[in-house]
Amino acid sequence: MEGEAPRAIRVTLQWWAQSVDTSRVDSAGDGGPPRGQRRIGSSFPEVLAAARVGAAWAFAAMFESLAVSVTGYLRSQGATDPDGLANDVFLRAFTRLEGFDGNEESFRSWVLTIAHHRLIDDRRQVSRRPVSAYLSPQQAVGLPDRHDHDELAGIEADWVREQLAMLAPDQRDVLLLRILGDLTVEQVARAVGKSVGAVKALQRRGLTTLRKKMSEERTPHGL
Repeated sequence: MEGEAPRAIRVTLQWWAQSVDTSRVDSAGDGGPPRGQRRIGSSFPEVLAAARVGAAWAFAAMFESLAVSVTGYLRSQGATDPDGLANDVFLRAFTRLEGFDGNEESFRSWVLTIAHHRLIDDRRQVSRRPVSAYLSPQQAVGLPDRHDHDELAGIEADWVREQLAMLAPDQRDVLLLRILGDLTVEQVARAVGKSVGAVKALQRRGLTTLRKKMSEERTPHGL
């Protein structure tokens, strides 16, 4: 399953850059990423209530509904230990459930916001460490190196890294929260601490950069 992540990101990046109408991204829902990730659904209130009293099955349901998005976001952002950070994100979320009030979409936004803040903490810790003289181009922009994650090996992962490396960090934050996090513009704005207008502008610039690059080269497998 891990090997599917690079292809999924690649295909979605292409879909965004080639199909999203930038004239419509001002709306929270228009131009958003395709749905289809697992949801808890109408039973979310019951699951939340059970998790608040410590039911293991409820924690499992919440974890399974968001694990792919959270881990994928952290990994694509070059987190040093995406799986470990994801576990920390869920631990923080589960120990703070009493302070959460909202529906499943609000919960998703809340958890991804925790993930984004945890990522920032991770970047700060990394910045305090001695920098290797042999830092790879991918690592220099905060993206996973090919040798760091076997699941990112191969031409598809190389292509994904190349596209993400072109973006400014704040553009990458916005697009990955939209693509992998499946968040609305307003939710992304709250997560990154920027205005809705700033997020819309970052999204437009990021999409424009991706479109320009894709028009200049032939993508893998002719996609």
